[in-house]
Amino acid sequence: MQTIETATREGVLTVTLNRPDVRNAFNEIMIDELSRVFAAPPPDARVVVLTGAGPIFCAGADVQWMKKSKDYTEEQNAADARAMARMYRLIDECPRPLVGRVQGAALGGGSGLVACCDVVVAAEGTTFGFTEVRLGIVPANISTFVLPKIGARAARRYFLTGERFDAAEARHIGLVHEVAAPADLDARVETIVGELLKCGPAAVATAKEIVREVSRLPRDAAIDYTVRTIARARVSPEGQEGLSAFLEKRKPRW
Repeated sequence: MQTIETATREGVLTVTLNRPDVRNAFNEIMIDELSRVFAAPPPDARVVVLTGAGPIFCAGADVQWMKKSKDYTEEQNAADARAMARMYRLIDECPRPLVGRVQGAALGGGSGLVACCDVVVAAEGTTFGFTEVRLGIVPANISTFVLPKIGARAARRYFLTGERFDAAEARHIGLVHEVAAPADLDARVETIVGELLKCGPAAVATAKEIVREVSRLPRDAAIDYTVRTIARARVSPEGQEGLSAFLEKRKPRW
């Protein structure tokens, strides 16, 4: 691939944005390549880590790509945005747990990527921002994924001002889960990955689905959905193995 690198080791797929010369900024090629990876992650990958090569996680949209879109019609821009929205959705709905390893800066669409991660560890000194309004455009595509994380209160400030904020504020508003010293970033990510690998793979995928589904369903429908979901989990091979391992005081076989 031209813009990303992937590597799978011991059940962990690492996806690295690999355009450090342009601060890992998006273009149409990266959007397509990320979409293809997250549409069909390797079957042996139980956890995915998303990171960026070099000092910057992702600085948003590539200037040259944006320059081309300046001459697009509204319909051409809609097609372009639809491809990006599909990429975000594939990342957000990846059945594997997704850990974000974030350093340097995550701006615009880069902050959108952060919002799609299930667990995010950011290095101290990382800068975040929904900077689109500073260019006379809007954080529309990413809003579907950012708003469930930070809520309307924070969005009404940062979407409208376009101001940048630090990792501590990103944690405060819910975009980031942990802030680590740069030297400790990899160790914290590895610890979280290790916790995820202790869990049943199907159970983790279903738990991720529960978060998404229950938040959007009416209460009665949510109760019915969760009743059926736990019933299926209990009789599944993984559920049976997990319970047996607990009762027999051994590690589960998954």
